[in-house]
Amino acid sequence: MKLWVLVFINALTVALSLSIINFYFQGIILDSVITFFVSLLTSYFIFYYLIERFVYSKIKLIYKLIHNLKLGKDLKDALGEYVSADPINDVEQEVKEWARDKKTEIEQLKEQEKFRREFLSNISHELKTPLFAIQGYIEALQDGDIEDSELAKRFLEKASNNVDRLASFIKDLDAISKLESGELPVQFEKFDLVELINEVNDSLELKSKKYNITVHFQEKYKTPTWVNADREKIRQVLVNLLGNSFKYGNNPGNTHIKTFQLHDQILVEITDDGIGIEEKYLPRLFERFYRTDQSRSRDIGGSGLGLAIVKHIVEAHEQTITVRSTENIGSTFGFTLART
Repeated sequence: MKLWVLVFINALTVALSLSIINFYFQGIILDSVITFFVSLLTSYFIFYYLIERFVYSKIKLIYKLIHNLKLGKDLKDALGEYVSADPINDVEQEVKEWARDKKTEIEQLKEQEKFRREFLSNISHELKTPLFAIQGYIEALQDGDIEDSELAKRFLEKASNNVDRLASFIKDLDAISKLESGELPVQFEKFDLVELINEVNDSLELKSKKYNITVHFQEKYKTPTWVNADREKIRQVLVNLLGNSFKYGNNPGNTHIKTFQLHDQILVEITDDGIGIEEKYLPRLFERFYRTDQSRSRDIGGSGLGLAIVKHIVEAHEQTITVRSTENIGSTFGFTLART
């Protein structure tokens, strides 16, 4: 409602009341009419001044601050900016929106705090496990009670393996930190995706044999498939996804790699025939350190950062990554790349 309308209604109410009272006691129509117009004008200007001076101006200021601060302007700028034509009505909506935004912000802060606690807890666990193992092996060797050279050698090998695990974890942490901060920019280049997949398959041949997994990449993919992406980062994506298919596949098992040509993209899918993932876990699968089966995952190994790194790399290419899975049947991870 406009200010003048609000003031006029109040002034009209006062004027009508006074003119009716005047007519009731005087009984003279002319006097009542004069009383009506004089009261109307007087009340209008008095009410207008008082409401504008002590109420409306404050409402305009509140509305102006809320509106401009919502746009991200600082207090000094907000004081001299936008003013609504009808702040009395608009301020209610602005305050409601402001309250909703603040509620959402508080919920996000709570989620971030929860994530921070989980993150610190997971880092502590991932660091503590190999460090304690290394410490145990070294202390056993330092005590000098081990006379068997073969046993001492095995202890040293286990300590070395834990050092490698620790180094890999720190490397993954550093990588995901740089990906999130943009310190590892995407170096786009044109390359043959089929050639890269074959290279990755060759490099992981020993690992696939270790898990007794057969990798299938059909003969039709001998024809080059050209994409525009960061070759080394996509190599890391393939290594992580294939590595996961080995870890969680059947023994013996199969991993299938397929590519599909879309309109202006290439879709790559990596499918295993392993244990699968419950549907309720899928939305959180790409979170850092998230594990669907804590005990088994820790037995298998890994930093818990692989899929998070994959997601960051794919999204840095402005592409998408998806997963679908059925328990005891297998999982399929798919990501897109730009065609050239």
